[in-house]
Amino acid sequence: MRRIAGIILAVLLIGGVVAAVVAGRHGDDKGTATKTVRGVIGSEKSDFFADPDVVKALAAKGYTVKTEASGSWAMDGLDLKGYDFAFPSSSAPADQLAAKYHARQPLPRPFYSPLVVVAHRSAAEVLAANGLAVLDGKGKGTVKMAAYLDAARHDRTWQQLKGAKAHGELTGTLYITSTDPETSNSGALYLAAASYVANGGQVVANDAAVAKTAPLLRKLVSVQGAQQPSSDSVFRDFISGAGNPLVCLYESQVVSLLAEQHGADDLVVLYPDTTVNSDHTIVPMDDAGRELGDLLSADPTLRKLAVKHGFRPQGDSAEFVTATADRAAYLNQTLTGVRQAPVPTSAVLHEMARRARG
Repeated sequence: MRRIAGIILAVLLIGGVVAAVVAGRHGDDKGTATKTVRGVIGSEKSDFFADPDVVKALAAKGYTVKTEASGSWAMDGLDLKGYDFAFPSSSAPADQLAAKYHARQPLPRPFYSPLVVVAHRSAAEVLAANGLAVLDGKGKGTVKMAAYLDAARHDRTWQQLKGAKAHGELTGTLYITSTDPETSNSGALYLAAASYVANGGQVVANDAAVAKTAPLLRKLVSVQGAQQPSSDSVFRDFISGAGNPLVCLYESQVVSLLAEQHGADDLVVLYPDTTVNSDHTIVPMDDAGRELGDLLSADPTLRKLAVKHGFRPQGDSAEFVTATADRAAYLNQTLTGVRQAPVPTSAVLHEMARRARG
């Protein structure tokens, strides 16, 4: 009887230990990430997912997120089997991926960012003196897209602009640097905005409109020579003082830079008077990917961290305005005077990019 009682006691003790371990996993250890989620993201979100505060906030909700960067349009050429999500920089490549991988709609769109043109101060002032831009204070202004496209159509050079001779760095053809539109979302959206203006304020939606705008888009791209595959690359070149004095990229990249430097004497942020929003859209490959998308959209901490990295959370513009009050000298926080152009379908954008690249 003593031997049997001893065995029963041992079994009960072992069972108690197991129960305690299981309870610990599901109870007290809520701050430890328990689910690893893998995804491919646009390069402009790399700093967001690498931020220790973002890692901590995701872990508190039970997630470890591992990412690899890719051009948004280049994602379509990748084998995404085995990944939980793709996170391109706008709805057009996301919709294409969703159709390919049969992702359930609606797709989560946690945040967005408009396209802007960053300029060195000398370039911005010359543009303003020649009716191509309007400056609003020291650090921000507006690009007049119709006037700029007319200058591009006629191969205008910096030397032809009033006041440019005083700045030796302003030479050669006047153009805005953009990324490769066949692989990079920001480059494709630049063409979308330009084509909307060139098409008389209508979205390019058919072969006739593509043919009508193609010669101008070809000029916008061909004058640049070799193009970078990501907006991170062109922004780094701009900040280092290399390359062209006008660069098209995402507002979020500028906001993030200003958060680190609290100002930049030679930087002017120009908002095209007709621009395109980049709706950062998650394409869930499984339930874990969708859960992550919903979390990024709704969690207050993660929304604040998205603003820290320059993104505008969907659904509440006040969050962005409040969080960027210290950078208002450079930012059009409410996008006053900026028209949002609709984005063509993926098929049309691809054809526009193909023709623009020649």
